[in-house]
Order: sequence, then C-alpha cells, then structure tokens
Amino acid sequence: MSTISVVVPSRDDARMLRHCLAALAVQTRPPDEVIVVDNGSSDDTATVARAAGARVVSEPRPGVLHATAAGFDAATGDIIGRLDADSIPSPEWAARLEERFDADPTLTGLTGTGRFYGGTALRRLLGRYAYLGGYFWSMRVVMGHVPVFGSNFALRRSAWLAMRERLHIDDPRMHDDLDISFAIRPDMGIEFDRELRVGVSARPFDSWDGLQRRVEWAFHGLAVNLGEESVAQRQWECAAGRRQRRRLQRASRRGGTPPAVTSGTAPASRR
Repeated sequence: MSTISVVVPSRDDARMLRHCLAALAVQTRPPDEVIVVDNGSSDDTATVARAAGARVVSEPRPGVLHATAAGFDAATGDIIGRLDADSIPSPEWAARLEERFDADPTLTGLTGTGRFYGGTALRRLLGRYAYLGGYFWSMRVVMGHVPVFGSNFALRRSAWLAMRERLHIDDPRMHDDLDISFAIRPDMGIEFDRELRVGVSARPFDSWDGLQRRVEWAFHGLAVNLGEESVAQRQWECAAGRRQRRRLQRASRRGGTPPAVTSGTAPASRR
C-alpha cells in the first residue's frame, strides 16, 4: 500500500489550521505524516501544528507557491495530499486517496472540489457553481486536462519530482494550483473525483478586494503559462497523452504491471 503525506501551507491562520488538523486526526486511514508549512506566520501556527503532531517546515519567503513547494519537497510519502489551512477533509479523504492511487498505476494526480462553509447562502452557492465550477470548466478547456484545486488534491511524489523544475517558484503572484496544473504533462493521468470531499471556508468572498486579487493572479498565471505553450499545442499533446494512458491501462488489465507515468512527453522545462 502507498504511504501518504499531507501538506498544509499556513500563514497566520492558526485558528483555521486547528480545525483542519483535527479532521486529519480522525481519518479512517490516518496519513503517514502531516506537514504544516509555516509561511512566515506571526501567530501561533507552528505551536498549533506541533501540538497536533504535525511536522513543521519553515518557509519564510512569502507566497503560497513557495510554501507548497517547500512542503512537497519535504514530504516522504508515495502520495502527497494538499489541503489549505481552512480545508476540512471528510473522514474518508485519505482512504480515498489510497484506494484510487493503489488501484491505478497510471494515475498521477487526483483532485476534488469543495463545499463552502461560513458566509451567506448566496455566497456559498456562487462559490460552488460560479467560482469553482467556472474554474474546473474553463481551465480544463485551456489546459487540455482536469486542473487541480489547491484546497483538495494529491500527486504521486514521483510526479512532483518530474514537474517541479517547470514551476514558476519565484513568481509571487502565481497561484500554486494553477501553476502545478500547467506543469502536469500530457501523459500524467489526472482525474476529478467527486468522492474526494473537503469543506472550504467561504471567506474569499468576504471582500471584493480579496476576490479581485485572486482573479488578477489567475489571469497573470494564465498569461505566463500560455506565453510558453499555446492552448492548441496543449490540446494536441494531452489528447496523445490520454491515448497513451489508455494503452497502459489496457496492458494492466491484461495482467501487466505498467509503471506510473510521470516523465511527460514534452521538454522538461519551458524556460
């Protein structure tokens, strides 16, 4: 069975983090390690993490992509799950990761959506269907494959190592999930799983300024990545990658043991 690490970046978010770690503590399949990345917090984030039994990794450089990369680099599990400090995973979240990845060696990434909590009913509704629904639909068209959602996804560690150098780590305006999604190569099997469930705080919709900043960063990430590889090129490569994956899956069903595909068919670096 695969080992599972869970990475939770946090910056001045100790109150929310406490609930996230409590949910991880009651998983039906406990993670093998939980890593909290303290991204330059001035509150008691590190103390809360250690009290819950998590390993603390310090990343003083601000930015969620820096924090996520530091946590993934430190992780030792075969599968690396990613949650936000305000994510509340269902009790079967880690077990679902183990089930899906162990059942399919061609699967290199898995993501689910989130159900918003807090805020008004209208904000939760708009968040679920307009914000997240729009993200999954539009990015799938642009990227040629399912994008990952930062509050709820997992990668094989081997896939992370293969894609890491493609990330724009030092860009402070880069969303980690958007950049990781672009770095996923055409033959890396990535899927959406409705059973991979987390609760997510609706606080991004509390202020227009906060939401506007997120949208601006998203367009920045799109401009940077699409400046390196066009939509048409990605669509063509991803279609070929899906065909290659289906061949590997058929070989597996016939009794073979195909390796998990992690290298990608395109050049290792876009820069």
